[in-house]
Amino acid sequence: MTAHVAPHVAPAALAAYAAGTLGPDPATTWTIEVHLERCAQCRARLGELAAPPLRALLDDTRTTILAKARSGPRPVPRSPLQGRLRRWRLRWTGWSVLGWAAMTCSAILAAVLLDWNYPDRPSVVLLLAPVAPLAGLAVTWSHRANPAWETIAGTARAGLELLLRRTLAVLALVLPPLTVAGLALGRNPALWLLPCLTFTAATLLLGSRIGVPLASALLGGGWLAAAGAVTFGHGSASATAPAEALIRAETMPAWAAAAVVLALLTALRADHLRNPATWR
Repeated sequence: MTAHVAPHVAPAALAAYAAGTLGPDPATTWTIEVHLERCAQCRARLGELAAPPLRALLDDTRTTILAKARSGPRPVPRSPLQGRLRRWRLRWTGWSVLGWAAMTCSAILAAVLLDWNYPDRPSVVLLLAPVAPLAGLAVTWSHRANPAWETIAGTARAGLELLLRRTLAVLALVLPPLTVAGLALGRNPALWLLPCLTFTAATLLLGSRIGVPLASALLGGGWLAAAGAVTFGHGSASATAPAEALIRAETMPAWAAAAVVLALLTALRADHLRNPATWR
């Protein structure tokens, strides 16, 4: 059964939605719910389709809520600017990201100090830079770190759109300190951008199957463990350290191609990111 978004939901689709017989395809359900968010007329039609016991329950609930609202404490007044800032924060990030941001900046600072004190050794900043955003993705998309995750995951707009907004917020927090670290060490920070985007896209793609936090742990931990073991597993500095060999100007076309392919595959699996199982 197909739902039509414009101008209104088809009567048969709305009736099936009200009866819970719309079918197993979640995309159709989400399309209807997104339309219902904006269309008061379809919401009114949906209310008329509800069974009498449910309508009575909803009426009683509405009456109780309105009575409590009249007799309860008045809401704290907010200025228009405060309201816009609050909506912006809820759409783009959460308080849980602040602790992660402090941890990431501390790790980058420690890596810079190691590179300064041991200039003959392979760069720790270069090793850390490609996977620096992954911890932030794990935190922003984890129900353990977000007490409101059930509410967010249950909305019609949860999924790739929300994940992309939070991914952009994570990158906006990570890239500036990485840029400062690169400039302080005399390295070109632009070389880290494509590896960062590639690992981020790979995390989103793998996360559509196993969950974003687990995908972040596997890819980030795998890179750090494998590259770190090869880089620092020998007594002397290695001229062929993986980070040094893979993150240089000559390899940027390959990183760019990988980032584009992974991003396209993630877009194709966008519906899978609506599954609450991706919040681990």
